[in-house]
Amino acid sequence: MWWDADIDAIMSRTSRRPIPAGRITPGECLAFGLTLACFSVGVLGLLVNVLSAALLAFTIFFYVVIYTMWLKRSTPQNIVIGGASGAFPPMVAWAAASGSLSLEPILLVAIIFFWTPPHFWALALYRADDYARAGVPMLPVTAGGDETRRQILLYTLFLVPLAISPALIGYAGIAYAVVSTVTGAGMLWLAINVYRKRTGDDAVRAARKLFGFSILYLFLLFATLLVEAVIPGV
Repeated sequence: MWWDADIDAIMSRTSRRPIPAGRITPGECLAFGLTLACFSVGVLGLLVNVLSAALLAFTIFFYVVIYTMWLKRSTPQNIVIGGASGAFPPMVAWAAASGSLSLEPILLVAIIFFWTPPHFWALALYRADDYARAGVPMLPVTAGGDETRRQILLYTLFLVPLAISPALIGYAGIAYAVVSTVTGAGMLWLAINVYRKRTGDDAVRAARKLFGFSILYLFLLFATLLVEAVIPGV
């Protein structure tokens, strides 16, 4: 990413990204990003509706300016506050499809919002040295591993029932109820495991497992909602 090219070059996890790897220049990256952002907002505004275009423009602004340029390097709550931008796409899509907003997309945004801290803090637990070397104040760097594990567990305790709630209010069906309950139990178990295992290779493995499963967890939730929408009665 254009703005983060300096820290991307320092962190082993990101050192092979296009700019630090020398495959593109910062100027080319900036030009491509601006073009893509303007084109996508323009297409939505002209071919879909103004509401979805406005929401997309706000999402891009929030992610690039509020999160990347400001929060990421200034506060350990960077991915909590900034994570809202990553949660907005369901609202953009809902506005594009319906031309309005309602409770359902707000609920989907809330699910992604509460999913974000356990997901990224699990990664940060076993990449803490990387973040510290680059000067990024992720929670394990500023507050330590124990506090990070406590926060992961707390957010997961909020996330799991929230993710099941679409089925409870009639927004989702039986398939979603089953998938969200079973995968939610797995997510909670792995968060508890991270909380319990605090040192050595066991702690690293626990954090890696939670990070990996969290990706599958969110995918399965939204994939099931899609299947239920496409195939009524599932």
